[in-house]
Amino acid sequence: MNNIQSNTTINNPKHASMSTMIWFSGLSMLGFLATDMYLPAFETIRAEFGTSQTLISLSLSIFLLGMALGQLVYGPLSDRIGRKKILFVGMAIFVLSTVVISVSNSIELFLFARFGQALGACCGTVIWQAVVIDRYQGKASERIFATIMPLVALSPALAPLLGAGLEEVFGWRSIFVVLVVIGLALVFATSRQQESAPLDKKQEKILTQLARDYKQIIKSKIFMGNMLIFAACSAAFFAYLTGSPFIMIAMGYSGADIGLSYLPQTVAFLVGGYGCRSLLTRFSAKQLLPWLITLFITTVVTMLVIAFATSPTTIWPILIPFCFLAVANGAIYPLVINAALADFKNCSATAAGLLNFLQTMFCFLASSIVSAFSEYGLYTVTAVMLFQGLVIMAGYVLTKHKTANASDAVVA
Repeated sequence: MNNIQSNTTINNPKHASMSTMIWFSGLSMLGFLATDMYLPAFETIRAEFGTSQTLISLSLSIFLLGMALGQLVYGPLSDRIGRKKILFVGMAIFVLSTVVISVSNSIELFLFARFGQALGACCGTVIWQAVVIDRYQGKASERIFATIMPLVALSPALAPLLGAGLEEVFGWRSIFVVLVVIGLALVFATSRQQESAPLDKKQEKILTQLARDYKQIIKSKIFMGNMLIFAACSAAFFAYLTGSPFIMIAMGYSGADIGLSYLPQTVAFLVGGYGCRSLLTRFSAKQLLPWLITLFITTVVTMLVIAFATSPTTIWPILIPFCFLAVANGAIYPLVINAALADFKNCSATAAGLLNFLQTMFCFLASSIVSAFSEYGLYTVTAVMLFQGLVIMAGYVLTKHKTANASDAVVA
């Protein structure tokens, strides 16, 4: 136990270096870049492979499934053998799978390689969060999450714009060549970081360790409640992300227009994230969260009413309220992620893996439903988003029930 405490003390500085923050940003954004960059090329890829809209949109759902499953593996393994080794393995899978996508000549190979790409990309999602919990605590970890999470939001705006530009000039395959370069850059950055996992602790049999760790995590109402909020917020976003390209194509928009449509919501997400970072100096997470959830619920109800009552022919009546949802998500994410993981320094990657697995499964299910009922377009998207609002309310009730008897420090 002394060794673990000593390691934790060493790995808990008050501030992260600029290179570390860039590394965190790259790892956190990788999965989103792989998700978003090719969205404007949906129709081009569909036409080249001679396939259906359903199968092309399935490539997004399959990616989310791979992201979910991989995180259950990477978390426990990195707790046992180290963050860096697992990152190298994950990045190798990501790079090789992305190369296969870039040369694929059938929708079957494309879908198979997308699954492999997701299995590689998700290692970064798990491990950067685990490293933050390993190295930092209290307000320091809150501020790092509140700094990095808004940067993640840059991908829905910048990635489709970059993807649209690459497709127009070099073709859709160049999108995946650029992702290979990004993966290799993250391998180099990882090699320059120090290991943060407490590997000096006594190793148990892996099944014994997993049983104990998962039991500890799942029994925590703090974890489960915050997980539901995080997962449902993300699922609502991915419901829109899956459906919006086809909704906008039906409205007559081009691939470049689709890429540009992600810019306003990204600015909104940044406003929410950095606004939250500033508000944390004056208010606690417990005080902020109910107001943010109220904003989220109000927004999805508004979008549903607009969709069913007016049947809009342009994207703006939906995009404007969606930007308010992005503000809410940008502020909610750092609060609930930190709250969900803060109590699990002894198994931080396992907890992060489970958190992100459940969150991604919610996204996968939401995306799959939107894909399956894509012919109903905006009606399907807004109905799925409203259901996520109900899940968020359930998660908040669970955290509130638990924190009624807990200290504010644990909540924060």
